[in-house]
Amino acid sequence: MSKVFSLDDPAACQAVFPSADVQLFPTGKGNFHAGITQVGMTRIWTHRIHISLPQINTVAAKPGRKSVGFLTECNSSSLLDCGLEVRHGDIVINRSDVVHQRSDANFHYGTVSLPTDDLAAAADSMLGRCLPETSHKSIVRPPSALMSRLLDLHKIIGQLARHTPDILELPEVTRALETELTRLLVSCLAEGHGLELTTTHCRQESMLSRFAEFLKANPDQPLYITDICAALGVAERTLRASCEKHLGMGPIHYLNLRRMHMVRRALRHSDPSKATVTKIVTDHGFWELGRFSVAYRTLFGELPSATLRQPKYNAAMVSCPSQPLPSPLNVGRSA
Repeated sequence: MSKVFSLDDPAACQAVFPSADVQLFPTGKGNFHAGITQVGMTRIWTHRIHISLPQINTVAAKPGRKSVGFLTECNSSSLLDCGLEVRHGDIVINRSDVVHQRSDANFHYGTVSLPTDDLAAAADSMLGRCLPETSHKSIVRPPSALMSRLLDLHKIIGQLARHTPDILELPEVTRALETELTRLLVSCLAEGHGLELTTTHCRQESMLSRFAEFLKANPDQPLYITDICAALGVAERTLRASCEKHLGMGPIHYLNLRRMHMVRRALRHSDPSKATVTKIVTDHGFWELGRFSVAYRTLFGELPSATLRQPKYNAAMVSCPSQPLPSPLNVGRSA
């Protein structure tokens, strides 16, 4: 099954990724747009993603599946994963704990997800052994030739979904694609060089995971830096330095950014005949309404009242005209 989404609400992106819990918070001004091509085959799920604005996201892989990601275009904006630079040609290993990623505008990204047991069985069949342990690695750098073949096949699957989705309904096609995609992924992970996370990186990301959970658990409370540090058991200087490195901003700036997007989501989904801007804003921990309105208009280009009056948001799926594509069945056979 394949779907092509055109989204203008960052919150709507969360439902598009069944293999991971994802929260996305744009950090720049302007109109947000995410184009996402989703392909669900028998065992493997893939996504191709383009995001228009700079953003911070949190991602945690769901149990039972191995999920990886990579930049799909050479001209994509940069990506930081756990504070580490991700290059074109790298594979990001998504872990079950919450990690933070940050990208600039014009971001092109792809994902592959498959059952953990399937990946292990494929590795045993191909290699006669398990894949290298990745629990303390977030980035793997495969040989360029192998990674190019993986990227090419991933691109073709996305093109099929956009232009000739009926082909993906044929069992023999999906079987061939899944076999080849699994083979290439195992080869890339087996032959790639894993970048070990330093003790400092692991400690910082663990602290930021607890920071994110704390913010999630206190969506409507007025929080101050001293309260946050006390709850996390860390020094203020440590929290600030970690946030600046991983998020590109201080902890209070990040707190306000999260809440601004939560307010916008609530406004877009509320009935203007029943809800009020004041109630929604104060429910999310903002008490100085005048200052909030100025900050909201600066970030989103409109007043909160204008957002509330807009027609209610619906995620849009778009279809593309059929175009001839190269056969995917011979991709990467020389690997």
